[in-house]
Order: sequence, then C-alpha cells, then structure tokens
Amino acid sequence: MEWLVAIAISVITAVGVYLVLSRRTFSVVMGLVMLTYATNLFLFSSGRLAVNQPDIVTDPAAPHADPVPQALVLTAIVISFGMTALILVLAVRGYFESGNDEVDLLGPEEEIARGRT
Repeated sequence: MEWLVAIAISVITAVGVYLVLSRRTFSVVMGLVMLTYATNLFLFSSGRLAVNQPDIVTDPAAPHADPVPQALVLTAIVISFGMTALILVLAVRGYFESGNDEVDLLGPEEEIARGRT
C-alpha cells in the first residue's frame, strides 16, 4: 500500500513539474495545482496509512491514526484553493493585458531586440 501511494505521489509531482515548465499560463496553473495535490497526499501519508483505526486517541497503547496530518491537509486544501483562485485571476488579467497567455520572461528591451512587439 505504501509503495502505491509513494509512486502516485511521485507521478503527480513529475506531472506538476512538467506542466509548470511549459510556456502557457493555463498549463503552469494546472502544474501548480498538481504540485499542491502531491504535497497534500504526502502530508496525508506522513500520518501512517492505518486502515480502520480511530482518529481520536482514547487509549494511547491501542493503534490509532495520527490526526495532525489530517488537520494539516484540510488547512492546506483551503489555502491552495485561495491561492489557485488568485493565480487564475492574475493569469486572466495578464491575458487581457498582453493579448496572449504565453509565459515570457523577456523584458521590453529583449523583445525589441528580437523583433517581437
């Protein structure tokens, strides 16, 4: 079970990094979302993958799941939703300002030198 979760986290991370390195804004946003999902899965799996174990500790000697990573994941989901909304607003604003959705790190001087306006 742990190997399956580890492979899933690594695949989602690889897809997220690939998408972040693309040239289009929407792909970059989707890559950041995928990296967020991978981080949430990593945090969730750090609390041990205990099946059918209670979250609330009534007997410290009995097997139980760790509730702290679950609380961290819930907080991370809320924060990532807000950050995704902010990034989408910035991407849409950049699209309307520039007329395209390419991620371009060139300044105005380099664009003039390359003949792009």
